[in-house]
Amino acid sequence: MSAIVIHTNSKADLKILSELSLKLGSDVLSISEEQYEDLALGKLMDKVKTGKDASRESVMKKLKTK
Repeated sequence: MSAIVIHTNSKADLKILSELSLKLGSDVLSISEEQYEDLALGKLMDKVKTGKDASRESVMKKLKTK
């Protein structure tokens, strides 16, 4: 199974895309803005992942400097 996420501010475009997807036999799932932001954040986190661990102390030190 594959999926795509299309973000648009146009309700008309969203309706057209949803109808087309349904006519093509695909399922359409509507998500909230918050869920979209969670997906985008997760994608960004995957992109910059280093595989290294960070100590609690180093994280807290970074947070305090901002």
